[in-house]
Amino acid sequence: MILLYNRDKRTVVLTRQFRFPIFLNGHDGFLIEAAAGLLDNASPEARIVAEAEEETGFRVSHVQKVFEAFMSPGSVTEKLYFFIAEYGDQQRSGEGGGIAEEGEDIEVLEIGFDQALQAIDQGEIVDAKTIMLLQHLRLKGIL
Repeated sequence: MILLYNRDKRTVVLTRQFRFPIFLNGHDGFLIEAAAGLLDNASPEARIVAEAEEETGFRVSHVQKVFEAFMSPGSVTEKLYFFIAEYGDQQRSGEGGGIAEEGEDIEVLEIGFDQALQAIDQGEIVDAKTIMLLQHLRLKGIL
C-alpha cells in the first residue's frame, strides 16, 4: 500500500471505494484508503508503482518503503508492505479509478493532510493501514 503526498500543497491522495466485508459489519461500506493491491508474483516495489497509477492516476517514479507488517498474524499469513511517495501535478497520467474490467470503481481524493488527520478523529477514515501511513507522515515530520 502507498500513500502519495505533496509537501508544497500539504495534501495526500487517497481512494474511496465500496468494501463488501465492512458493509456486512454495519458500516456503509465505503472506505477511504491509501492505494493498494496484490503482488501478483511481482516485487512489492514494482506492484505498488503500478497500483498507484491504476488507482490514483499519478505515475510516481521514486517510492520509499517505510515498513512491513502482519496485520492479523493469529489468523492470516498476509504480509503487507507500506510505501510513501511524493507526487506533483506534473505526474498525473490519467484519471485513476482502477481497472473497470477487474470490477474496480474507485474515487480519487486529493485532500489536505490536516483534513485527513481530522477524518481519523471523526471516524471517516477507519482503515488501519491508511491510518498507519498518515501517522507515519506525521510522526516523521514529513508533512
